[in-house]
Amino acid sequence: MNKFIETLKNIWKIKELRERILFTLLLLAVYRVGSFIVLPGVNSEALSDAVSNRGTNDILGLINTFTGGAFNQAAIFALGIMPYITASIIIQLLGFAVPYFQKLQQKEGESGRKKITQITRILTVFITLVQGGGYLKYIQSMPNAIHDSLSMGVFFFSNILILSTGTIFAMWLGEKITDRGIGNGVSLLITVGIIATLPRSFAAEVVSQFTSGGVFLLIIELAAFFFIVMGVVLVVQGVRRIPIQFAKRMVGRGGQNMPVSGARDYIPLKVNASGVMPIIFAQAIMFLPVSVAQWLSADGSSPGNFLISLSDWKSIPYNVIFFLLVVIFTYVYTALLVNPQQYAEYLKRQNAFIPGIKPGKMTQDFIDTLTTRVTLPGSIFLGLISILPAIVAVFGVNDGFALFFGGTSLLILVAVVLDTLQQVESYLLMRKYDGLVKSGKIKGRSGMQTIGAGM
Repeated sequence: MNKFIETLKNIWKIKELRERILFTLLLLAVYRVGSFIVLPGVNSEALSDAVSNRGTNDILGLINTFTGGAFNQAAIFALGIMPYITASIIIQLLGFAVPYFQKLQQKEGESGRKKITQITRILTVFITLVQGGGYLKYIQSMPNAIHDSLSMGVFFFSNILILSTGTIFAMWLGEKITDRGIGNGVSLLITVGIIATLPRSFAAEVVSQFTSGGVFLLIIELAAFFFIVMGVVLVVQGVRRIPIQFAKRMVGRGGQNMPVSGARDYIPLKVNASGVMPIIFAQAIMFLPVSVAQWLSADGSSPGNFLISLSDWKSIPYNVIFFLLVVIFTYVYTALLVNPQQYAEYLKRQNAFIPGIKPGKMTQDFIDTLTTRVTLPGSIFLGLISILPAIVAVFGVNDGFALFFGGTSLLILVAVVLDTLQQVESYLLMRKYDGLVKSGKIKGRSGMQTIGAGM
């Protein structure tokens, strides 16, 4: 405890770090306030009753988790930062497939990044308009959720503008936090939304277990949650190091050159190079059956048992398909991110080699094979994490708390917390203070050494 208090004092002593933390907390508070401001014309009480009667297994509850409850409350931040993330994913995928975006990302440096940012913002507006219209139709389907005195035309027009403005404002908040605060702003906005629902879900689980006399089961749940988080931390930070060696150099004076052994380094291949992207892609696909089922229900047709089961995140068909999609997308996204040919060319340019492997094609094949082998356990682990909430829900954990046992929520929380703590620790170490841990260093996304950074 003394060590923890001393670390907090050291953090507060650093003026720049203190200002960045306070600035971040202020903007996060603004974002949370916006999550409680209800859209005009919406009957919040009727909407709350309709949502509570909507089935606890509804997959739309996952969207509500990412927005910190704003989705179910029809708040001005109901769409949150998700349209911006969708636009960023689309632009990132275009960067792998379209030459124009490849040129912007790889060859035009800072000016290219500014153009990509501008295109992403414009695409965010279009996505928000489409999703905002769908969201307002969703609210309209709720009984008595809209005041009768309000014209539907005025309701849709005004609230689409408000939802779009809310998303753009949330995007601006995220960018300002990244520039003048601590951590990645967009990631922190999602994290705050996820954390906002945690206390209520945990309290409900504690009350439920104490009421039913399951105190021992609650202790087992907390212990299991701790080990799951530790496992996610290990996988997020886990790397397979490929040793490399640079060729010998000749140094000396007056013609008396002496050979000096080349420096040793390594290529870190991450066990989970794709991060949370496979789960996000798979989840986006799993939302499609929900939309189809709603359209069929609106037309008076029966969506069928299979479509209904795919709308239930705890059903066996949903989790089997979700697991397979996560594994497949993990391989696909890793193949897009890790380019063995670029690694081989980079090593050749730097006059470096992998011991025992010939440069060129053999190096490329070696890295490709090793990447495939490393990705296999990473993809399986990611698939298991994605369906873990449904597994723990079977053992009696309430649905709200079960969502924190895995899936996108847990992966985002772990990755963002590690990244933010790594930035805080870097400030402490620069000022000659002790780090946040007794030995070693915290490694976030920016703390990972990568030889491919210069490619």
